[in-house]
Amino acid sequence: MDGLIIFDPLFRVPFFNGLVLAIALSAIGAYLRLRDEWLSAFSLSQVAAAGGVLALPLGLPILLTASLSAGLVALVFGLMSRVDNNHYGWTILLGWAAALVLAANTHQGSVIVEALLRGQLYFSSIYHLIAGLVLLGFVLVILPWLSSRLMTGRFFPDYFRANRMPTWHHRLPFALLVVFAVVLGTVAMGAVPAFAISFVPAWVAFVLCKGWRKALFLAVLLAVAAYLVGFSIAIQFDQPFGPTLVIVLALLAPLRLLASRTRPE
Repeated sequence: MDGLIIFDPLFRVPFFNGLVLAIALSAIGAYLRLRDEWLSAFSLSQVAAAGGVLALPLGLPILLTASLSAGLVALVFGLMSRVDNNHYGWTILLGWAAALVLAANTHQGSVIVEALLRGQLYFSSIYHLIAGLVLLGFVLVILPWLSSRLMTGRFFPDYFRANRMPTWHHRLPFALLVVFAVVLGTVAMGAVPAFAISFVPAWVAFVLCKGWRKALFLAVLLAVAAYLVGFSIAIQFDQPFGPTLVIVLALLAPLRLLASRTRPE
């Protein structure tokens, strides 16, 4: 089979959809790991999946109900004084349960929830690509502006309170950006693959790099490399994209062992 099959018109749009999402999700994933909120991406993806099933009985677009559901949860978390991975863990459990219960009691719900949990990148359209490019634009413009504020909130959590400075100016835009990315990733890639590409590259990069900028760059680089390999293997060998991507990302884990070799004794 021709090695350039990924550029076939049938796969061209899905390929670039996934590539754009890989860049955006891995960059956001690095910031989530920096803030020790890396589990939030998976929790919101489960809520988005549950919200997507609601589109059927309500007669609304899946993207709309998924966005509203994830956005509502993100807003609640944003209003709380402190949120950690325990909250996100409970959200994962409840979101997953809600998605399956709604699917079991909704006509064609099982089809929708399976597509959202497993992903449907091969069937993504030009509209997904446009939304992904908008997301990437926001990532490139908003994240650099938010970066110093997010880092200050992480390493000096009392700074804003001590100076009587509101935190919603940076927390709300970042939360909305995460919701936008997670919902698009869930709809196109699936809940688990979208979480994996936001989690694994940053998890590896943070132990290999000493500086923040280097870690951010490496996380995106690893995500893009894993995506290219995963997509190519899935197409060439007629395999489902989501599990293939997760397996390829899992193969990055041994790279963390290089950190012990580079550290002075």
